Amino acid sequence: MRKMMLAAAAVAAVAAPGFAQTQTAVGNSQGLIPVEIQNVALLNDFLNDTQIAALNNVSVPITVQAPISVAANVCGTTVAALAEARKNGTGGCTAKSGSAALAKVVDRQLLKQKKN
Repeated sequence: MRKMMLAAAAVAAVAAPGFAQTQTAVGNSQGLIPVEIQNVALLNDFLNDTQIAALNNVSVPITVQAPISVAANVCGTTVAALAEARKNGTGGCTAKSGSAALAKVVDRQLLKQKKN
């Protein structure tokens, strides 16, 4: 029994660094990407009338800092491609579609800011 416990502890000690490295690698790929929105109509299905009216008063294109997964989704690309572009200093994309997540980012970064 004691040998099994020692063996389990040894496996856990060896596996823990690998798990931490995986989490760190994944954590590093999560970041903010500039997303340019050239047509605010992309967000019509995700914002209420007041928010849309406020956005119509903002000159386009607008750029928000979105999580890399949101950017990949609305720009029609992959997280890996955006992460590589960011690493090379050319990160960013143009939204081809809208999403609830992008609408929340726009609301938080642009619309709430205008109320202050």
